[in-house]
Formats: sequence, structure tokens, C-alpha cells
Amino acid sequence: MANMNNIVVVFDFDKTIIDIDSDNWVVDELGFTDLFNKLLPSMPWNSLMDRMMKELHDHGKTIDEIKQVLRRVPIHPRVISAIKSAHALGCELRIVSDANTLFIETIVEHLGISDFFSEINTNPGLVDEQGRLRIFPYHDFTKSSHGCSRCPPNMCKGLIIERIQASLTKEGKKMKMIYLGDGAGDYCPSLRLRSEDYMMPRKDFPVWDLISKNPILVKATVRDWTDGEAMERILMGTINEIILSSEEEEDKEKMLSSDNCKISVGIVHEPLLPLALQVPTKSC
Repeated sequence: MANMNNIVVVFDFDKTIIDIDSDNWVVDELGFTDLFNKLLPSMPWNSLMDRMMKELHDHGKTIDEIKQVLRRVPIHPRVISAIKSAHALGCELRIVSDANTLFIETIVEHLGISDFFSEINTNPGLVDEQGRLRIFPYHDFTKSSHGCSRCPPNMCKGLIIERIQASLTKEGKKMKMIYLGDGAGDYCPSLRLRSEDYMMPRKDFPVWDLISKNPILVKATVRDWTDGEAMERILMGTINEIILSSEEEEDKEKMLSSDNCKISVGIVHEPLLPLALQVPTKSC
């Protein structure tokens, strides 16, 4: 069997792995929707979530209560199956998300899939000495800008994808990437994918709309999906397609490099004589 460790699958988290936005889920479930909506027009999302965690703490909501809410997030069961199957086939799995570490780690641990991911790229979520969850930006925009006008100030997913690509190249790995996402923030990384990669946008969601406006800008093969069942089917089909293609390439290379029964006739500038009339210089 061919070496199948040449595929890296990158998942967005909110509305991709889980069916909802984890930030909104926590705020709504704990009864702070009105305040969130009131503050939203005046603050960047990442800064607003840090503020909302302060409000939750000030009103006596504990980290344990937040985690209990997170463990109830809706998720399509086929998504978990897809993650486990992709890992079993030798794919490297990563998460790139604009949520935060505490939310994501709590959920994936609860679902029993945390060990399948080699890396989680997201905003730091840390509990301070007072027991309050602090949510910090992945990129500290108070000190400098990440320089991407498409993305929110706290995170450019495109730059994260470029870093992953560069690290794999440095390691000498010829990896093909499959990226799954739904939001507008997933558009920038779709533009960084190569022609041999695959982009899987969730259909009728913001990233799908952006790609559809000018599909030619995305070099990768685009395959949309609608729900967890479709995600599993399309993702596994794509992985198996890549594996089969790799096996065929390996078979061709073996045939070309085989020395079995080769006959060398030196350097020939004229059309070759029929095989029976050639005088071999080396035989098998």
C-alpha cells in the first residue's frame, strides 16, 4: 500500500466541525444575547468576546458552567466519523479557527477527537487568577497589523496556511492540502491554496458566496458540501482519490526505474534496428 501520509486536512471549527458558532452559543445559552448585540457595533468580535467573558464572570458565571454549555453544542455525527476515518487513513489533521483554545479544547475533548489533531491554531483563551476567561487575539493587533485587508485584525487565516505550507516544505514533505470552512475568514486561505490542493466551502455560507463571485481566483479544486453527511462523503472521496493517484504515480515510477531485463544499446542517433538485429552491450 502507498504511503498515505501526504495529505493534510485543515478544518475551520465553528459551523464546520460543529454546527453553530461557539461564541454565540455560550453567550446565548447563558442569557447575555442582548448585551452582546448592543456592544457588537462598537467593538471587534475578538475584543467583544473578551468583554463578554468579563460580564459572565461579574455575574457569577463560572468556567465550569461555560464548559457545561460547550459540551452541549450540536454537531452532526458524520463529522466525527469523517475526522476519525481521515485520521485512520494517515491524514494529518489541523484546526484553524477564530474561536479560542478553551472553547475548542473543551469541545473536542468531550467528543473524544482531541488526539486526532496535530495542531490547533486559534485565539488564546486563558483563565486568570480570578477565575475569569480571558480571550486574546491570535495576532496582537495593538502592537502591529498582520497586513491583510481581507481578514479581521486579530487573525489572518491565510497567513497561517502559508506558515503551514512553509513548514511542510522545509521538512521536505510533498503534502496536498484539503481545507474545509464556512465563513468569510476562510476566503483568504482559499486564495493561498495551490492547484494540487482542494477547497471545501460549505454551500450557501459566506466563503462559498465569495468564491462563487469569481471562482477563477481559487487555484485549488473546489468541492462544496452542505451538512455533515455530505462533508464525510466528499472529504473521504477526495482523500481516497488522492491516495489512488499517489499509488498510480508510485507504480509508474517503479516501472520506469526497474532494471529487469534491460538492454542497453549505447547512444543511438539513428532509428533503432529491429530488436532481433541489435547487438546488446549488456544483458540481464
